[in-house]
Order: sequence, then structure tokens, then C-alpha cells
Amino acid sequence: MILKAKERGDGPQLARYLLALRDNDHVELHEVRGFVADDLQGAFGEADAIAKGTRCKNYLFSASLNPPQYAQVAVEDFEKAIADIERKLGLEGQPRAIVFHEKDGRRHAHVVWSRIDPQRMRAINLPHYKAKLRDVSRSLYLEHGWDMPRGLQDRSLRDPLNFTREEWQQAKRAGLDPRELKAVFAQCWKASDNKASFERALRERGFWLAKGDRRGFVAVDYRGEVYSLSRYAGVKTKDLEARLGGDLRSVAETKAEVVGSITRKLEAFIKDAERQARQREAVVAFRKTEMVARHRDARELLWAAHEQRWQAETRQRAQRLPKGFSGIWHRLTGQYSRIKARNEMGSLEAYRRDRAEKDALIFKQIEERQALQRDMQAQRAMAQQELLRLREDVIRYQNLDRDEENDLRFRDRDKDDGAETRRRPRPERPHRHRRSFDP
Repeated sequence: MILKAKERGDGPQLARYLLALRDNDHVELHEVRGFVADDLQGAFGEADAIAKGTRCKNYLFSASLNPPQYAQVAVEDFEKAIADIERKLGLEGQPRAIVFHEKDGRRHAHVVWSRIDPQRMRAINLPHYKAKLRDVSRSLYLEHGWDMPRGLQDRSLRDPLNFTREEWQQAKRAGLDPRELKAVFAQCWKASDNKASFERALRERGFWLAKGDRRGFVAVDYRGEVYSLSRYAGVKTKDLEARLGGDLRSVAETKAEVVGSITRKLEAFIKDAERQARQREAVVAFRKTEMVARHRDARELLWAAHEQRWQAETRQRAQRLPKGFSGIWHRLTGQYSRIKARNEMGSLEAYRRDRAEKDALIFKQIEERQALQRDMQAQRAMAQQELLRLREDVIRYQNLDRDEENDLRFRDRDKDDGAETRRRPRPERPHRHRRSFDP
């Protein structure tokens, strides 16, 4: 089923739209759950009133379930799909309403949930609901065996020569569902009427057509895996022979082409990754240069402020010491030594204060520089890991090509050994003589 949904408000208007017969042949209110009212207008009116107690404007989540045009879908299957959506989005137990529409000989369903949790009076968050609905939709197509639209098929099922570098890494991590593989091969077969169109359909999904070792027809993906078309596409061998003929490359030759194409693509990825790594290094180097200059300026300003304040405080301390006759009197009375000791203590405290401020600035700058260093190291590690993975991919494809060459060489050698064995004359077996004893 194609699943479409959105968050929205204005429940009364939505109720009028769902119940309108203007564009539909038939409209059926199938279920109202979790509301006091048992009609759609009253139920959505309740949702609207409850939402006014919150700040949520889009308090409803409205979804439509559209099966393929040729499919006859029972009510139980619609309900099961709706339950899957609830589990996936975390809407289990929320008030909802289900309406069926029939138009142009097709039936589809609308389901509307209230997003407001009445216990907490807060709206339920629905992050990434489009991606989650796409997963549910793919599962429904596989479960019912329907032809899956291209937009729902696994992104790794496409021509790898059109991958971006990020898509390549994503495709490597993706695990292919055997049911989806069978659906893809069957869809390619149905959509083609000759060898060229079938080969083109396979190539768009990342497969190369080849002749198997045992006179079968196979598809080879960019990972080097081989798939029997008669088994995966569900087509008889005679039908494959009638449409595809016998003029196909072997699996080894096809893998060699795949290796060459993918290796060139990976080498382009490596160059692109190296270029981006150099760009990131340049950006980080600029940030480092800017940071160092900024730190130096801040230190110079602080050192200058310290020097200026030190000079001012030194003058203040010097002015406390009496001069002339008063100074002689203060020395005789002992007050001069007390003022001098207080000045010395103030000078020591000022020195410690300036040193603490200097250390605080240095520690703050070191912390900022360490954060930049960690960022630099993380970026280098990320670039090295990506380049290492890409180079491992190149080596793996090159080894794949070597393995095919070795297999061909071993098969040829086995054939030659078998022929030599058949041509070699059998050695004569020695005659055994019985000993005879005279009586």
C-alpha cells in the first residue's frame, strides 16, 4: 500500500471532507474509537476541544492507505496495516477514526488519530514518520506479493555506477531481503519484452545479465553475487532461452566487467575523498591559525593590562610612605615599617592575582585548543577510515577478478588433465604365474 500522512488541525473541516460523497461513489464510517461521541463530527469536535487545552495546533495525524489498483484488499488487511502503523509511530491506544472511500472501482482507507495524550495533555511527537511509513509500506508490498513501486524499493537496488560516495557506503551496509530480490527480478521480467529491455531493467537495479556455467541464465550484482533467474524471477528456462537467446557473456567475463567498472568508480571515490580531506584540513588549518593569533592578541592585551595596573598600584603603595620630617617621625615611631610591610603584602597579593588571571586565560585557551585538536584528529581518523574502506573495496574487487581467473585456469587445467587421462594408454598388467611343484 502507498501510505501518505500529515499532521493537521481543523478537525471539523476534516470530518466534513471525509464524509463528503461529492468525489466518492461510497463512503463508510468503519470505526470510531476512544471518543465519547460515536459520529465523526462529534469525535473530531472532542479532539478540537481537548487540543485547546494545549498549545498544539496540528493535533490530528491523518493517514491514507492506498492499495494497488489491481489488488482486492479485505477489511482485516486494512486493520492489520493500521495496527502496524500504530506500533511503528507509537500511537497505540490513541483515539482514532477509520473511514473507507470507494471511487472508480477502487477502495482506500483514511485513518485519523488524535495526537493529544489526555493523561499528560501533551501532543505525541512523531519524528521521522515519513521514513517509518515507508518501511511499513515496503513490508506490506512484500507480505502481499504486490509489484513494488520504484520509489519504495531498496536504494541499494540500483545501478552502482550512479551511486554517490555516501550512497555507496549506505548500500554496502544494507541487507537485501530475498523477497524483495524476487519481486525485483519478476518485475524486470514483466516490464521487458526482449533481451535489451530486460538487460537495461536489470542494470538500472545494479545487476548484470550473464550465462551461467550450467547453461542457465543468471544475474550478477556489483558485489559479485550470482542469482539464478529461473529461481528468483520464477521463469522457466525455456522461456528465458526464447527471450534472451544464447549470445551472453559468461559469469567470469561479466564479473571482469563489473570489477573494471566498479574499480574505476571506487578510484573516483578515493580521489573525491582525498580532495575533501584536503579541503577539511585547509579549513582546520585556517581555524588553527586564526585561533593562535586570537590567543596571542588576548595574552598581549592581558599582559599590557597587568603591567599598567602594576605600575598604578606601585605608585599608590609608594605614596603611602611618608617623606621628609614626617618620614623621620614615622621611622622613630615604627609606623614606617608597618606601612612598608603592608605595601609588601599588597605587592605579593597583586602578583598572585595577576598570575592567577594569567593562568586562567592560558587554561581556557588550552582547553579551546585541545577541542580543536580533538576535532582535527577525529576528522583525520574519519578520512583515513573512509579511504581505508574504499581501498579495501578496490582490493576486494581486484581479488574477485583474480579468483575468477584462477577458477577458469583450474577448470581449464582439469579439462586438460581429463583429456590427457583419456588419451594415455592403460599400462599392461603383469601376468601372474602359478608355481608348479613336481611330485
